[in-house]
Amino acid sequence: MNQNQPLSDEQILALYRTMQTIRLTEEELARCHQRGLIHGACHTYVGQEAIATGVCAHLTSNDCVFSTHRGHGHALAKGMPPRELIAELFGRATGCSRGRGGSMHLFSPEIGMMGTSGIVGPCILQACGGGYSSKILKNGTVGVAFFGDGAVNNGAFHEGINMASIWKLPVLFICENNQYATEVPFSYSSGIPDVGRRAANYGIPGFEVDGNDVVEVHRVLGEAIDRARQGGGPTLIECKTYRTRAHAEGMGDFTYRTREEVADWKEKCPIARLRTAFPDLVTEFDRIDQEVATLVQESRDFAEASPAPDSSTATDYVYSIPPFSPPPPPPPPPADCPLPSSRTISFVAATREALDQAMAANPTIFVMGQGIGVRGGNFTTTLGLHAKYGAERLCDVPICERGFVGLACGAAMSGTRPVVDFMFIDFINDSFGELVNQITKMQFMSSGRLKMPVLLRGCGGVGHSAATHHSGMYHSIYSHIPGLRVVIPSNPFDAKGLMAHALRSDDPVLFLEHRELMQSKGPVPENHYEIPFGQARVARAGSDVTIVALSFMVTHALSAAEQLASEGISVEIIDPRTVSPLDLDSILRSVAKTGRLLVVDEAFGPCGIASEIAAQVADAGFNDLDAPIKRLHGAFAPTPYAPSLEEVVVPNVARIVQAIRDLLEE
Repeated sequence: MNQNQPLSDEQILALYRTMQTIRLTEEELARCHQRGLIHGACHTYVGQEAIATGVCAHLTSNDCVFSTHRGHGHALAKGMPPRELIAELFGRATGCSRGRGGSMHLFSPEIGMMGTSGIVGPCILQACGGGYSSKILKNGTVGVAFFGDGAVNNGAFHEGINMASIWKLPVLFICENNQYATEVPFSYSSGIPDVGRRAANYGIPGFEVDGNDVVEVHRVLGEAIDRARQGGGPTLIECKTYRTRAHAEGMGDFTYRTREEVADWKEKCPIARLRTAFPDLVTEFDRIDQEVATLVQESRDFAEASPAPDSSTATDYVYSIPPFSPPPPPPPPPADCPLPSSRTISFVAATREALDQAMAANPTIFVMGQGIGVRGGNFTTTLGLHAKYGAERLCDVPICERGFVGLACGAAMSGTRPVVDFMFIDFINDSFGELVNQITKMQFMSSGRLKMPVLLRGCGGVGHSAATHHSGMYHSIYSHIPGLRVVIPSNPFDAKGLMAHALRSDDPVLFLEHRELMQSKGPVPENHYEIPFGQARVARAGSDVTIVALSFMVTHALSAAEQLASEGISVEIIDPRTVSPLDLDSILRSVAKTGRLLVVDEAFGPCGIASEIAAQVADAGFNDLDAPIKRLHGAFAPTPYAPSLEEVVVPNVARIVQAIRDLLEE
């Protein structure tokens, strides 16, 4: 369509209908909030209707919209029925998020409404993910991010637009500059008065438009969307507008702005402006007003009559539903039998082989990380894969961990399977919010309609004088987070099987690879096989005491057990393989046999996974214990650099041996 051609009467009426649907729905929600029908926050879109309307008029249900906390208008403009929106704010089972989201968490992936967020900024990164999925899937779709002026001072704005620029992603960045971020004026919080001009700094087109002129918004966005679909890359569009109601219903409004200012902007109402511009259509406008009023009233009645969600479903959809169930893998052999392969390869080669096999079988898998392209990764985790699969599927990234983790979230939401290679797992902490507030909650907030097949991997662990910023593992921290699988293999065989399983899981997976294990070697079959999460391994059978050892500590525990065997002490070693989920049953079976338990983990002691194992065993296996449970941890301190300091802050073979001797004397 030529965007310079005047709009037809049919198009004008369609734009008017959408704006009026938003306006009357929002006004009804404001009344419902006063009646107490809305249990939490209610952020209305009154005054900004032209923007969502003008943008979404160009989108199909396959195009992905990622929105912010003021997202009612975006959802309605994208095609959400008012009844689903109102029911969601009422906390009803018929709501768009089935009562799990409320005003700030609206999901309808069926129409391409990929969610709104109570956190400022993630939608920008997720839209980049939608754009990256479009490149991988080659489906011609676009990703759209709606955000307020407050987000442009957030790091996600810079990281997202920069990524979209360098990869020419089909993404539209729509800044709805309504003059205030909550109660902070944009004139105070920004060093320059406009947003659109910032596009030039990233080498992309930028526009500043009157956000209350739906015809102009429609024209500019039409051109930008056409350009994105044709491979022209992203566009930043600032729509200057104003919200004429309070930041959220029930909040005070005139401590930071004046009644006169609000009244002045009400005179610029986008709906009244369109009516004035097309006087010949006033009869049709009046008819639409009546139809929309009836629709909103019926929608409110429907929502009010809808049932509340069944309380028994409160913890559903934390993980993928139905549960991921791949073909049964070959069971690992007993500890005293040889592994089913004569081929010996390294830990890192085993994971690389699993990744290669998965990428060959599934073209939606792509990898992002620093130096993982031609170079093959700092630890050769992707060596040779760039030549096989190309730059789009082996993508080197800027140093912007929050950015590409947020992108991975949006990509998973929109149909691809991202793998994020952090090099060192310490760097994941820069993206903590994207992982904990977004990735791990998407399946839950969308009532299972969105899957989150994101694999996040990296090297960690104390060793080689890497010091404090390259020695973390963080499995205890992340095992506390619902919705995330946490994997810590201890040998090449397990590493390949767990990696293969992770690459087919619909849940986000944190895959932690200890630095001291990366070049360790062991027998690994060449064929594809999987090890399901939550199945521990008996690394060594014994009868006197149980050691639960994590990651590299399994190696130390095996050496300690061999030394103690010469003293007539029989040690059984349990390798959990994953700490979320944790195979408690295998641990309890071992403790029932030995009566004693030592948990060995190089991570800090307080609030650690060892504490959780001890607590659960004490609760479920107390009668089987012949002595108190003991824990052996790393020091409660950052990791030092000097070898003489480093060697004393983590458990070693001698300390494990002594801990076992002490435990047997209890």
